[in-house]
Amino acid sequence: MKEAEKHTVFAARLTQRGHEIHSMDDLLLLYEKAFTDTTLANISALPHPTVQKFTVITIAVVGASRRFLAQITRHQNEVKFMSASLQYSNYNGAADFAVPYEVLTASNEVKQKYMKSCHADMDCYADLIQSGISHDAAGYATPQGLRNILIISATPYQWKHMIGQRVCRRNTDETRIVMLKIWHELYALSPVLFTPEQTGSFCQRNYCKEGKLSCGKTIYKLLTPSHILRLDYPALFKEDVNEN
Repeated sequence: MKEAEKHTVFAARLTQRGHEIHSMDDLLLLYEKAFTDTTLANISALPHPTVQKFTVITIAVVGASRRFLAQITRHQNEVKFMSASLQYSNYNGAADFAVPYEVLTASNEVKQKYMKSCHADMDCYADLIQSGISHDAAGYATPQGLRNILIISATPYQWKHMIGQRVCRRNTDETRIVMLKIWHELYALSPVLFTPEQTGSFCQRNYCKEGKLSCGKTIYKLLTPSHILRLDYPALFKEDVNEN
């Protein structure tokens, strides 16, 4: 993360000091020049995103559903994804399922119905494989809730863009939770680069851009990702959250 901060400041300074650089040594001196949090904050707030695109931050997401995979991979600009493959992986007897927050907070009867449906889909998956169907084709029978492993690489600017869009309350709960947790980790490493005013949902940064489709529930500008998680998803912090 320190590299991301350093590259951001260096790229911005380079645009203003070309006349001072006459050799590689001059360039390295500029690269190694110290900076303050105030400098980083001022630069990252400028409407010049290119300076935040010279470092890639790679994050692993373990346990999110394949529905989350389908949603998050719609972001393609300067973002790379690698996922566990249904073609090569054999989930027979090894499947686990993400439980939607609304189901998690419902009655035990509702939870059992959800899990029963997931297991039934995986029974079909197993039967297809035993019938000689490939893992790839049998994968069509797996539920959207099947847990997955996903690697995401993106520039700081694109992380802020993805987080800003996906922590908005108009997204599905799981997508919000995963992206809030990612933001929480990034914010802990660089609270200046990933401040709520620059990284949060549209309503945190300025105003809601959804127009008539707005949720109508503004997120307070100074709320950090951990605060939003506890406010919107209190059940995640209860001891029995992993009961099923």
